Amino acid sequence: MQAQNVLRSFPLTVVSEVPKAVAMRVLIADDHDLVREAIAAFLKSEGIIEVVTVPTLDAAVHATDESGSFDLVLLDYNMPGMNGLDGLTRMIAANDRRPVALISGNASRAVAEQAIRAGAAGYVPKTMSSRSMVSAVKFMAAGEIYAPFNFMQQADTAAGNLSQRETDVLRGLCEGKSNKEIARDLDLQEVTIKLHVKTLSRKLNAKNRTHAAMLAREMNLI
Repeated sequence: MQAQNVLRSFPLTVVSEVPKAVAMRVLIADDHDLVREAIAAFLKSEGIIEVVTVPTLDAAVHATDESGSFDLVLLDYNMPGMNGLDGLTRMIAANDRRPVALISGNASRAVAEQAIRAGAAGYVPKTMSSRSMVSAVKFMAAGEIYAPFNFMQQADTAAGNLSQRETDVLRGLCEGKSNKEIARDLDLQEVTIKLHVKTLSRKLNAKNRTHAAMLAREMNLI
């Protein structure tokens, strides 16, 4: 996710009252400088006393070794060195099994569910509004599990919006077939398949056919 998109989710605001200080220690691990600093700035502006930022998983583990466990660790799922959910497991152990949550700009509902099953305190999309993120941080630091309802419903919505023909074409994409091969299998014109691929990309919010196939697998659509 581009830093400027995230920054738009954290607008500068003028408040009439100074937020009450919250005795909470939060660690943010993200390899994008602007992203982690934007999140940290807003958490601090909302009264969270101590927010530490680091660029790597190793640095996050080192921070807990040096200063003790945090009330909450926000861990970027796509950060180099994470190796999927292996990094989550490592961070939970390093943080003395206190709350560790994933943050991401493009992880799927399936990844979020797997993370929670693996012990994550929740999943926070980077595209959330800043105030919603602060609420989520406080909620998870209190020991609760957080996942935004609308996000967790996305796979069901996507599946419900696909026609049978679109599902057939999506299956072909997942099998790595070309438009010509899919057209032959379904006895359709290649131009028709191209139109279906374009529609599928829009419905799944995919960047291209490869991304659509990846999302379909992660959302268990095929």
